[in-house]
This record gives sequence, C-alpha cells and structure tokens, in this order.
Amino acid sequence: MDYVSIGEVSIMIGVSISTLRRWDLKGSLEPSYRTFGNYRRYNIDLIMKIINKKTSDNRRVIGYSRVSSHDQKKDLITQSKRIELYLSDKYDNFEIIEDLGNGLNYKKRGLKKLIKLIIDREVSVLVLTHKDRLLRFGSEIIFELCERFGTNVMILDDKKETFTESLCNDVITLMTVFSARLYGSRSHKNKKKVQSYDNK
Repeated sequence: MDYVSIGEVSIMIGVSISTLRRWDLKGSLEPSYRTFGNYRRYNIDLIMKIINKKTSDNRRVIGYSRVSSHDQKKDLITQSKRIELYLSDKYDNFEIIEDLGNGLNYKKRGLKKLIKLIIDREVSVLVLTHKDRLLRFGSEIIFELCERFGTNVMILDDKKETFTESLCNDVITLMTVFSARLYGSRSHKNKKKVQSYDNK
C-alpha cells in the first residue's frame, strides 16, 4: 500500500497544507499514520477517491508533452509514455496533448488548446514531465491560470535548477531559437535570389 506526504496531498487535491492540517484537527481528513519524525502520511487510495469525486463533473485529466523539433520525436514518445504510465494508475479517463515547437513559441497548437481548456474550467489535473515542457519562459503564467481556474498541476520531475544551470539553459534556448530564425531568414533570401537568377 502506498502513502504520500502532506505536501503531495496538497498538490494532488488542490488545497493548502494549512488547510490539510486543519482538516486533520477537525477529523475530516486524518492521515493514515505519522512517521517517527511526526510527519503525516496519507493512504494514496483514499486521496485518489477524493480526487475522483472532485472530478466527477467530467472535467478532464490532461498530460502535456512537448519537443522543439521533429528530430526529437523519440523524446516526445518517451514523455507521453511516461505520463500515460503515471495517469493510467490513477485515472480511468485522461488525454495527452502532444506539441511541437520551441520553448519560446507561445502559439503552439497544443498549448493554445490547453490554455483554452483551462480557462473554460475543463481541466481538473495537468501532468507534465518537466516544468519547462510548457514554456521555457513564462510557464509561471500558465500555472497561475491553473490555480485561478481550479486545475491541479503535477510535475513528475520537479528538480530544482541551480541559478547557473537555469541561466545556461536560458542562454542555450535563446541562441538556438534566434540561430534558427536567422538561418531561416537567410535561406528565404537566398531562395529568392536563386529564383530571380533562374528567371533571367
């Protein structure tokens, strides 16, 4: 039997830790047991029943996976499979949105669909493998929308980057995107020159 911490329960059912502590004192949601360090542990099956009851209004459980280019198709499949494995253990019905586009592209088809579903209050739980799968810059805005419209967010690999790692990844992302745009612009100009030469 699996057990989860109070912090994990807070994320899963979308209430604050202080609220869970208050529920414990009132006896409305007590932990299954406490560790030797007096930390609360909750039965995952009980928590999932609460979540399923909350999602009985037919709101969707959605996993979102993204890669930057067609060359990363294998990574996209890996992301989706991992999300599917996680969700299949906990929910009967779910949907996975797959997206293609760099982390600075705010107009990706899948991202636009996801935002609309969140704003329409149709998403109960959103699952990601990493925080930056949504956007390299600005994912906090999406998370704010999730909180505002009642969507719980689960990040499977919630590894905190150091300042140096974050800065390096940001620089690499910017260089990759702008290099691709510059190359694309030059290719377009060269193509027009070739077409002009051929028409002479």
